[in-house]
Amino acid sequence: MSVIEPVAAQGAVHTASTVASPIKLAHVVFRTSKYAELVRWYKLVLNATPAFENEGIAFLAYDDEHHRIALINTPDLQPQNHGAAGVHHVAFTYESLGALLANYERLKSHDVLPVWCVNHGPTTSMYYADPDANQIEFQIDNCDTVDEAGEFFLTTAFAENPLGVDFDPEDLLARYKAGGDENALKVRPASSPRHPSDSPLH
Repeated sequence: MSVIEPVAAQGAVHTASTVASPIKLAHVVFRTSKYAELVRWYKLVLNATPAFENEGIAFLAYDDEHHRIALINTPDLQPQNHGAAGVHHVAFTYESLGALLANYERLKSHDVLPVWCVNHGPTTSMYYADPDANQIEFQIDNCDTVDEAGEFFLTTAFAENPLGVDFDPEDLLARYKAGGDENALKVRPASSPRHPSDSPLH
């Protein structure tokens, strides 16, 4: 049996007995025949700027990564088949409930509205659909730590309803603007059992 010798790579030393995981998710790439429309949409919803853009491909950035979204102009693609296997959605996290709601208001002013709003428990989430029907989740973490979020997955409430409780974004926005406590507004209400197939995005 051969043995893999340790290889040093920028700090860590990995051997056959260790497995290196990625350090982050770098970017997501979409093919589209609605290229110009998708480029405009992602620039708007992510408040992104092009790191590079031509008639065939666009690399969009909005933070310290050189690009988070890439769009490839691919003519004559068929529309998505909602009965086919594939990626369900891509999620982006905001730093606070106020930031999430401010983004909701900004997009609403451009007639871009969420297709589903739900408090999952660990997150408060707003789902949008891009012009190709790709689903994009904008969320905030409701828990202060990863461990706290993990503990919620072990509760009876989550076992009975792993999907979450729908909410009206206008109602949540009004309660927030009225001075509602952010921690209280993020608490998932009690709910009846619900199956993931009940999701509007199913």
